[in-house]
Amino acid sequence: MSVSGLCELCESGSVEDGCERCGRLVCSEHYDEPTGFCTACVSEVGRSPGGTPNGDRGERPDGVDEYRF
Repeated sequence: MSVSGLCELCESGSVEDGCERCGRLVCSEHYDEPTGFCTACVSEVGRSPGGTPNGDRGERPDGVDEYRF
């Protein structure tokens, strides 16, 4: 993306990407590549950077991928 200016979150880093959810222009430190969201949207959606649910560390009993009720 070819844009210039300051990050809309920290106002100090130079703009590298735009959030696909809210459209904020953010620096590389405030952009989560796997989701395409800024870190503010990642926290609102309830995902940790990298796209995994908050608190989910993949710690499940052997042979269990998910629980269904």
